[in-house]
Amino acid sequence: MIVVAGEALIDLVPASAADDEHAPASPASPAGTAAAALPSLSPRRGGGPYNTAVALGRLGSPAAFCSRVSTDAFGASLLDGLGAAGVDTSLVQRGPEPTTLALADISPDGSAGYGFYVEGTADRLFTLPPALPDGVRALSLGTCSLVLEPGASAYEALMRREAARGVFTALDPNIRAGLIADPDAYRARFRSWLPHVALLKLSEEDARWLAGADGLPEGAAADAVAGAVKEWLAAGPAAVVLTRGGDGLTVTTATDEVSVPGERVDVVDTIGAGDTVNAALLHRLDAHHALSPAALAALDADAWRDILAYAARAAALTCSRPGAEPPYASELA
Repeated sequence: MIVVAGEALIDLVPASAADDEHAPASPASPAGTAAAALPSLSPRRGGGPYNTAVALGRLGSPAAFCSRVSTDAFGASLLDGLGAAGVDTSLVQRGPEPTTLALADISPDGSAGYGFYVEGTADRLFTLPPALPDGVRALSLGTCSLVLEPGASAYEALMRREAARGVFTALDPNIRAGLIADPDAYRARFRSWLPHVALLKLSEEDARWLAGADGLPEGAAADAVAGAVKEWLAAGPAAVVLTRGGDGLTVTTATDEVSVPGERVDVVDTIGAGDTVNAALLHRLDAHHALSPAALAALDADAWRDILAYAARAAALTCSRPGAEPPYASELA
C-alpha cells in the first residue's frame, strides 16, 4: 500500500466564461452604472496530497490517505471522493474545525494561482499517528501540510520516522509562497528533509524558488536550478524529477539524466496536474518493482523513459478537463 499524507481542501474554481454569460445580470448601482459581476465559483475537492491519493486509487494502486479532515459538509464530501476512488481512509483523523478553502485564479494559459483560507482549519491540527501498518511500502508528502503549523511538524515527524523504518518516501514541496512567512527558514527546513527522501519531485517553478533563483535572467536561473538539483541529489534522494509543464519531465540520478516531452492537449486548466504526476510516478515505479531507494537508483534510462512518459500522459489528461480530475487506469491503457 502507498500512503499519502497531507491536506485535503476545497478549491473554489472560477466558472468558465460560457457559464458566466448565462449568469443573471447585475443590477445597476445607485449612480446608474452597472455593478461589476462577482465571479461564479465552483467548489471542487482538492489539495495536493488529496489529489495524489485519488489519482493513485484511480490508477489502481492500493492507497491510503493520512490527514485530519473536518466533520463539516465539505469534509464529508472529501471522504466520499476518496471512497469513490477506492482509497483507504482508516488513517484519517476527524475534527469539528472548518475545511481549508483555496481560491483558484485561472490564467488565460490555464495555469492556476491560489489564495488560501487556512486559519483554524482541520488539516492544520493533524497529529502524529502510530506507526503505519507493515504493509505500507511508500509514503508521499508535500504542499501546504509541510508549511502550516502545528500540523507541519507532525507530518515532518511522520516522514522521518517512516523513512527510518525503511519506507520509501516521496516528496513534492509544491511551493505556495504566499503561505511561507520566512523563505530562508523554509529552504533550510526543506534541505533537512532530503536525507529522509528517496524520490524528490518538483516543478521548475518550485525549483527556482527553492534555489533562490527567482528574478534571475533565464540562463542564470537555469544554471542555479541545475546546481541545486545536484546538491539536492547529493543530500539523499536517489532521483530528482523536474516537471516542465507542456515541455515534459526530466529525471536526474547519480548516473543519468533522462527527459521526455509533454503530451499535447487543449489545456482547460492545470489544477492537479503535478499531483497526478506524483501518483503516476509512484504507480509506474511500483510496476517496475522500484519502490525502494536501491531499486530506484538501479533503474536504467529506458525504464525512466517509460515511467516519465506514463506520468506525462496522465498529467495531460488531467489538464484537459476542469479542476483536479485525474485519469483512470483504463484511460492510460
